[in-house]
Order: sequence, then structure tokens, then C-alpha cells
Amino acid sequence: MSRNLLRNPSGEEQLEFWELTENGGSQWKVEEMPGDCGHDFCMDGVAKYFATSFELCLKRQVIDLLAEGYTSDQLDAQPAVSVEDWYCARTDCGCTYELTVSLLDENQEVLQEFKPEPVTLDPDSDDCSWKQVSHTFSDYGPGMRFISFEHGGQDAKFWDGWYGVRVTGSSVTVEV
Repeated sequence: MSRNLLRNPSGEEQLEFWELTENGGSQWKVEEMPGDCGHDFCMDGVAKYFATSFELCLKRQVIDLLAEGYTSDQLDAQPAVSVEDWYCARTDCGCTYELTVSLLDENQEVLQEFKPEPVTLDPDSDDCSWKQVSHTFSDYGPGMRFISFEHGGQDAKFWDGWYGVRVTGSSVTVEV
């Protein structure tokens, strides 16, 4: 089984290992499941999540694959790269969620990118419980040496505090 290359994917170590690329509003915060106006999570072992605020909050990790023990030959064989993320909204406030995952070469130039359209959740009309987004990269050519994983969002009502999208359980695996 492949190992998750993201460190601290569910906030067990607060914001350790994450680069806060956008930290707006009341800034990122780690909360305990299920949280105020929240939803139970569907997998054992995940007890916390990252909460966003009323201005854009994005956080990122860049994974150095050679430093993680992969060889150039293994990476140039274009192994499948699988990405998963979980997000939800509160029951009292809408939000937006976004995700960008990029496979990068040695100069950190993009080889291939997964960037779905931002998701808007409205508790008056949408199921705002935990949802999974996943993607598998393939046929991206030789040269991958880094993976950038960035996600986040904000609330839709500009309420002070942590009413924005919640994210947890993120993973990036390389199938070698």
C-alpha cells in the first residue's frame, strides 16, 4: 500500500507543515469533529479538520519526491499519482471550496494540473455533509520531481470567525 505523502493531513499537529498561501479573515483554524453546526466524518481516525474564514484561506504543501526516497527512474516511469481531499460546509452558512494539485518538474514548472471548478455549497439547497474529491494523474511525461497540493476556500456570508469550508483527510500517493 502506498503511503500518504502529505504531512499533518487532518490537523492533528495544528497547522504544522502547511504553507499558508492565503490566510484571510479570522485566518485558518483547527477544530474538533464534528464542530459547531457540523457533520460527523465517515472514516475512523480523523478527529479534526481545518476551518476557513470570511476571506480566502488557502494552504499548500510541496512534496519533494526525491527527498521522499523515490528515484528518478521510478518517477520517469510515470507512476499513477492519486489525490484525495474531503470538504464540507456548516449547516448555517454557505461556502466555497477549491483545490489545485500540480505535478512539477525539477524547476517546479507544471507538467500536469488538476484544478476542478470551485465548489459552492449552500446549506439551504445543498447536502453540506463531508464530500470526497479524488483524481489520479497518468500519462504526464517523464520529469516529475515535486507535487504541489493546495486547497481551501471561504464562507459565503463574510461572517467574522470560522464559517467557511472545512477540509480534512487529504492525501497524495505515488503508486510505485
